[in-house]
Amino acid sequence: MKAVQLIAPGRALELREVAIPEPGPRDVLVRVQAAGICHSDAHYRAGKSRVDPLPLTLGHEVAGIVERVGGDVSRWQPGDRVCVHYLATCGECEYCNAGTEQFCPRGQMIGKTRDGGYAEFIRVPARSVFPLPAEIPFTQGAIMMCSAATSWHALNKGRLRPGESVAIFGIGGLGVSALQLAKACGAGAVYAVDLQPAKLAYAKRHGAIPIDAGKTEAVAEIMRLTRGRGVDVALELIGLPRTMQQAVQCLAIQGRAMLVGITPQSFAVSPYAEILNKEAEIIGVSDHLARELPQLIEWVRTRKLDLAGVVTETVPLDAGIINERLDQLERFGDKLRVVITP
Repeated sequence: MKAVQLIAPGRALELREVAIPEPGPRDVLVRVQAAGICHSDAHYRAGKSRVDPLPLTLGHEVAGIVERVGGDVSRWQPGDRVCVHYLATCGECEYCNAGTEQFCPRGQMIGKTRDGGYAEFIRVPARSVFPLPAEIPFTQGAIMMCSAATSWHALNKGRLRPGESVAIFGIGGLGVSALQLAKACGAGAVYAVDLQPAKLAYAKRHGAIPIDAGKTEAVAEIMRLTRGRGVDVALELIGLPRTMQQAVQCLAIQGRAMLVGITPQSFAVSPYAEILNKEAEIIGVSDHLARELPQLIEWVRTRKLDLAGVVTETVPLDAGIINERLDQLERFGDKLRVVITP
């Protein structure tokens, strides 16, 4: 089968011919119908986050059709439409039993520590597969399993309550889901911070208050719009030290800043003025949880979360094109989500 793989950090991805993986007793083999191109993949290619072992097929946003199942698998049958939870975990350790499987010591992430979905087929544990309703296109099913799921997890970690205000830094693949999910949870004012006019226009169409960070200082504008109060929940989805700092600085009393974006760099915090005196919180967000997915899938099925306008382009399983789209992500281009359709 064809697979687009990372051979070494800092190098372009390459299209290679590899063997179709054999499903183990508890595995399913999925014929990939859609695989999202995520900003994290650009980080992996650049070497900002370790990928091991190499060479490895990237792609952790996957939806497709069950091709074959292992001998111990009874829930799934060939032909089933599915989407894939990108964490392959043991299901037995203290973290898995507690429902925090992202910390499983034996866990693997598809597209990072085991082969992912930039391929014609992918092998995953049966417990990592979820049904994809017929109402949800494969392209939406793929991006739902990362960008939407991680945004949903961030809002859950942020303990967002009805009526509370939200600031979202970065209206890309995660941000467009985050603003819709915040509204679905009953949020009050939602402020959308970005540089790209198309993304700000999308946010405005979905009921958010756009803030053009290229024309105004984001924290000052949020404080002006909230009459000096700040916001209850801030989501940083970009992975830049400056926007992480802004997410903290715009908080109201007892506000919560959710840091989702990936960066190896640090940022400065004024402990008394920004945290202690407000009893504010800085909360890390790592991946998402399997138990959060059924609610998310139902919201997409019923269009409470509308992903129709989020997929702005589909591309073939072509290494050159995929590398170009990763380049665009590194430049923070204006596309929302690009999906590979092998």
